[in-house]
Parts: sequence; C-alpha cells; structure tokens
Amino acid sequence: MDLTPLIPGGRQIIESYGEGRFRVAGQLHSGAVLVFPDRTLAWHVAGASEASLDNLAPVLAAGRAGTVDLLLFGQGPRMLLVPQHLRQGLREAGIVLEPMDTGAACRTYNVLMAEGRRVATALIPVG
Repeated sequence: MDLTPLIPGGRQIIESYGEGRFRVAGQLHSGAVLVFPDRTLAWHVAGASEASLDNLAPVLAAGRAGTVDLLLFGQGPRMLLVPQHLRQGLREAGIVLEPMDTGAACRTYNVLMAEGRRVATALIPVG
C-alpha cells in the first residue's frame, strides 16, 4: 500500500536538511531559507536570534495577501523562546508563529502543505 501523500505539481517539498543546507523540490539551498508552497527564498540570517519583522517581510506580505496563516519557525537543533514583538507583528498580519527545532519544522511543513494548509516555514540550518 502506497502511503505517499499526493502532492500537486509545483509544490515545494522539503526533501532533506543537514550540513548547513536544505534540499527543497530538487534544489540545494545553503544557509537559512523561507519555504512557501510555491517558492523557496534565501533568508539572510545566521541564527534564530536574527529573525525580525524586516527579514520576514515576504512572510508578512503572504499573510496580508491571505496565502499564509501559519509560520513554522525551525530554529536549528533546538527550540528557543521567540521575542513577543516578533510573535505580535506576525499575528497582526494574520499569521500564527509556531517555533520548533528545524527537523520538526521540516516534517510538519511537508504534512501541512500536503493537506493544503496555508503554511510557510522559516528554517535555520543544522550541522
């Protein structure tokens, strides 16, 4: 029995992560990335503490456009506290922020995206 979810063409699936990079929809990305169901963008941060409303502008725009209502924040090898101003700024754009470690964020994103949810993920690399 095949348990692989049916994924519409053109969707960004996170295939692997580690050693400072991600493989998304067949493409290798070094460093942090923002992954949406329809595209993957370089995210110019060195660590979770550098996340800001400014460098999350593509996510905020997607929230205001109604295409994202959940942001999974993969913070590296372990989950950290998120500053309240970051959480509040995303909420004002209609986005709920869920911090977790990067592995959990990758797996959760794939499941929710396959279900057709309006999800994006901000990923800090591990290793």
